[in-house]
Amino acid sequence: MLKLNNVSVNYGAFTAVKNVDIEVHPGEIVVLLGSNGAGKSTTFNSISGLNKPSSGEILYDEQNIVGFPPDQIVNLGIIQCAEGRNLFPGMTVQENLMMGGYVHRKNKIHVKERLEEVYEMFPILKEKHNESAGSLSGGQQQMVAIGRALMGDPQYMLLDEPSIGLAPLIVEQMFAKIKQINDGGTSILLAEQNANAALKIADRGYVFENGQIAVQGTAEELLTNEEVRKAYIGA
Repeated sequence: MLKLNNVSVNYGAFTAVKNVDIEVHPGEIVVLLGSNGAGKSTTFNSISGLNKPSSGEILYDEQNIVGFPPDQIVNLGIIQCAEGRNLFPGMTVQENLMMGGYVHRKNKIHVKERLEEVYEMFPILKEKHNESAGSLSGGQQQMVAIGRALMGDPQYMLLDEPSIGLAPLIVEQMFAKIKQINDGGTSILLAEQNANAALKIADRGYVFENGQIAVQGTAEELLTNEEVRKAYIGA
């Protein structure tokens, strides 16, 4: 299980995240809802080792991973797919994917098998494997970003705003793929502003406001919560 206990993160005198408690059980999709600047990405970066919390614990299988370097956290099986995709635009699709398999570079057979699994999930990437990642559409670039994360064999995948900038039909397809990844055994912590789409595939969720958890509950509870609907679903 991935668990945050009373986690706070400061940037100088500014508190970006305050006293946050989050749990993601094996096999779950858990969504973090909230506007830009609410603290979702800061929370992700703290789990990934890019930020060090000022207080609190981040437990993975009951081991406190606060202070672990990012590469060690990746080796444990926690892999982040960052907001904005962060691809290498001048490199080919396949080269970008292979960067995600670097952690398993000594096992070439496994990397090759994993690559074929990614291509099976996203056939368009196989078709465009020799094209530069920067030449792809936004939806295709998001596929590369998710595929690159999958190459590392995540037990827990942190997906930060995967729908941002995508057309509604592509968003629907993307969330179907995220559910497929989860059904394959990968637990997912998903940060999203598209609350309606995210809650349709999630088990549970947390609503961030000003760096704190304002509301939490099952996906069904959040979908029917009047305040959540008004603020994030528009109904």
